[in-house]
Amino acid sequence: MTGYRESRHLASGRNRLPASTLALVVILACQLMVVIDGTVMYAALPRLRVDLQLARADLSWVQNVYMLTFGGFMLLGARAGDILGHRRVFLAASAAFVLASSAGGLAQSVHELLLARGLQGIAAAFAAPSALALLMLLFPEGEARVRAISLYTAVSGGGSAAGLVLGGVLTDFASWRWVLFINVPIGALLLMLGPRCLPEAPRKGGHFDVMGALTVTLGTSLLVYGLVRYVPDGAARPGVAVPLIAAGLLITAFVLIEKRARQPIIPLSLFASTQRSGAYAGRMLLIGGMLATFFFLTQYVQEVLELSAFHAGLAFLPLSVTQFLMVMVGVPWLLPRLGGRRLLAGGLLIAATGMVCLSRVGADTTFFADLALPIMMLGIGTGAALVPLTTAGIAGVAPSDAGAASGLINATHYIGGAMGTAVVVFVVDLALRRAALAHGPTGSSSELKAKAELTHALSVSATTSAAFFVLALLIVLVTMRSQRPLTAA
Repeated sequence: MTGYRESRHLASGRNRLPASTLALVVILACQLMVVIDGTVMYAALPRLRVDLQLARADLSWVQNVYMLTFGGFMLLGARAGDILGHRRVFLAASAAFVLASSAGGLAQSVHELLLARGLQGIAAAFAAPSALALLMLLFPEGEARVRAISLYTAVSGGGSAAGLVLGGVLTDFASWRWVLFINVPIGALLLMLGPRCLPEAPRKGGHFDVMGALTVTLGTSLLVYGLVRYVPDGAARPGVAVPLIAAGLLITAFVLIEKRARQPIIPLSLFASTQRSGAYAGRMLLIGGMLATFFFLTQYVQEVLELSAFHAGLAFLPLSVTQFLMVMVGVPWLLPRLGGRRLLAGGLLIAATGMVCLSRVGADTTFFADLALPIMMLGIGTGAALVPLTTAGIAGVAPSDAGAASGLINATHYIGGAMGTAVVVFVVDLALRRAALAHGPTGSSSELKAKAELTHALSVSATTSAAFFVLALLIVLVTMRSQRPLTAA
């Protein structure tokens, strides 16, 4: 493989890129594509809601269905790469992602869009683990791998924030459909270059834990559905508890399946360490709170502050910049000086403070003081917290379980985002209905009333997310109290 990297070129000529460099570009482009799609729809939500006539609670499913299928099938996707070959799975999943993106861009109904988003999530779940495996194959341990993983981490961390900006640009200058169509040329480039530069990893024997993947994905999906739909019309409807009961049964079945499976997608031994369990829980709370607030914030800046989708996307630029700088510059400098536990606690505290500041929005909110500064605090705090959370999630894992531990980190990331959004939407819905009952009918116009409700929704969302962050802080302080200090992974 060393000879492959050092000598092989795509074509003769002094100025051509080595195959390993081009392969890294292909891998990073794929990772950026699937990560961006987790947030790129946010700025498009107000226009999409009007075009497809969606209720605000149902609108959350445009995000959640992608996050749930991505997180739920990711470990099965990693196993598929081991058994079928990572190069083959990478290319097939990239092709499926392009097709699903095209279908979503052409969707004429909410059901067509949600089906396409679900297929996108499944395709991403198979592409992302194989992309990382191919990167590890291309670059053996040493300085080259450190540089490659640094770039991969920056793309993964900054891609979510960049998606918020890109979504606003595409929605304002083209259409919300181009938020999905943009994947077509990127995917086509991957499929054209991938077969020419990506190596094939040796295949391993194994079994597919399909039932484990299905039960955990269906169980979490029904849990999210039950939370979002529990109070749709001001009162719980008969039979609404059915999806919540079914979710509990499926998640219980998942645990039983994992205990008996020959090659489980999630070895339950990973939860034996309180440090790792705390890291998984903290990550779910952190990502869940962030994405839930973004769901309301992107609508608030467009419908209340009356910014264009383009300017709404730019509103998240401070988040992208501060998070990127913290991951690439701040964490490497602070981690040796503070240690992972202190850096993690400080990051969660800064992020919680940013959310508290964001909860004070009103009708007379100014962009810089009331929005930009809290958003910058969120970027700094999350950037500082994600690296030690990742390190804690793989600490002390046996080599045979390293892949599963890495996959579980990503699974908790995306499932946590969907579940956090569902919980916050549920809390916001209850708060809005309680406020409506307390104030009774008002003489305000429907437009003013809608703006007041959305402002209150963002305030409640940010307050709830701040509580998530504080709970995450308490969990990591307790679970990591007696563990060895976290160092850079």
